[in-house]
Amino acid sequence: MSKLPVKSLILTFALNFCAMPLYAELPTKIHLPDLGDSSGRLISPIQEQALGAAFFRSLQVHLNLNEDLEVTHYIQSMGQRLVAKSDSPAAPFHFFVVLDKRINAFAGPGGYIGMNSGLFLLTEAESELASVMAHEVAHVTQRHLYRAFEAASRLSIPMAAATIAAILIGTQDPEMAQAALIAVQAANAQYQINFTRDNEQEADRVGMQTLAGAEYNPRSMPSFFERLQQSSRFYGQGIPEYLRTHPVTVSRISDTRGRSEKYNYRQYPDSMGYLLIRAKLRVLNADKSDMVLNYFKAKQTLGTPQQRAIARYGTALAHLKLTQFKAAENLLNGLVKNFPNQSHYLNALAQTELEAKKYPTAKALYRQGLKRFPTNQAIKINYVKGLLKMGEAKKAKKILQTLRESFHQRPLYFELLAQIYADLNQMAESHRYVAEYYYQVGETQTAILQARLARKSKPMNRYLKAILNQRLHFFEQELRLKQKK
Repeated sequence: MSKLPVKSLILTFALNFCAMPLYAELPTKIHLPDLGDSSGRLISPIQEQALGAAFFRSLQVHLNLNEDLEVTHYIQSMGQRLVAKSDSPAAPFHFFVVLDKRINAFAGPGGYIGMNSGLFLLTEAESELASVMAHEVAHVTQRHLYRAFEAASRLSIPMAAATIAAILIGTQDPEMAQAALIAVQAANAQYQINFTRDNEQEADRVGMQTLAGAEYNPRSMPSFFERLQQSSRFYGQGIPEYLRTHPVTVSRISDTRGRSEKYNYRQYPDSMGYLLIRAKLRVLNADKSDMVLNYFKAKQTLGTPQQRAIARYGTALAHLKLTQFKAAENLLNGLVKNFPNQSHYLNALAQTELEAKKYPTAKALYRQGLKRFPTNQAIKINYVKGLLKMGEAKKAKKILQTLRESFHQRPLYFELLAQIYADLNQMAESHRYVAEYYYQVGETQTAILQARLARKSKPMNRYLKAILNQRLHFFEQELRLKQKK
């Protein structure tokens, strides 16, 4: 509930109602593959995806998952580029960023792969970031995860997902993990997700093939591993969890370096997207905005024109975080003028004007953005948020309906829908989406409460009543399964 602003107590996000029949028909028990099973015969694709979706919902209760669409778009684009060159190019994968300074990355069931912003910022080249993601993709395609999840085979899907989430939360914060395990009534389960040496070597080998196939630098894998190993000397007992679950040994570094040398050497320049998102995450990750402001200011006159532009962008974002709107506006106006084809600059300028409450200017910039970048989802979402601040709910709804269908299952989509219906005084619909939001972020008990409130709200029709009854029954059934030992 703390994730929502006060007004959003009548707001939402969650699973699309179009997905209801799929979830309603799922079996309540799953049987995960035996050790070494690579065929997937003992778990159906539908069961695997249901486990993954439930796992992701459980993670959201405890971890600070990124909701910035520009960050999301970048990490998913990189992930899908790698998957396309993997052993399972048609398999569904979901990539996301956890806003946490600690160095970690992990793969969950159903192809859900998370990366901490701390690890992202540790990389010095785009191919280094891709090497970590390719390694995690390989753990999924080679089905290494099911060895670690074998102990969950006797649990229902909601219970298994919550338990697996608690295990992976433990790679972020052991105390948080203990609380999560208690919450799913599995406090005595002493599981770990530690891949074997053979798993790691196979993930390195397969991951490097994927990395090279996707046109990233294969040599980045051993160089990043080597830097991780060197940096670990300064951690003492606080060694990053990524190095506990994925131990970087001299033999691993040597093996990956030997394999990488078989590929022809060439330059692999970083994409503008990588540089922009790394700058944005540096600002989002900063505890002290004045420190990150000074960091970027010092770089504004250094390096190539591209690097100087990125430094100005980071400086502007730091000014915006400090609510120094005029300083941010001046920098971003220059960037928009000099780089008219870069959507990030225009989006940031429009956001600055919106937060400065210069609504007509912000509105004009968002319109300009939609005209110049008609498929840009981040600009559309920010425009919707702006329209809601301006009291234009009907127009916001119209823009929201133009988003890609894949976005319709994201929490933010339902949050905005709920606010739109609240502003239109359609409280039954608003509470309906509040319920869906809480279900999506793992708060099933609160989802039930909101669904019950929706049934008592007006206006109400037969169709909406039927939907609410069905979803309430589903939420209650899932809560019983989650609580079942």
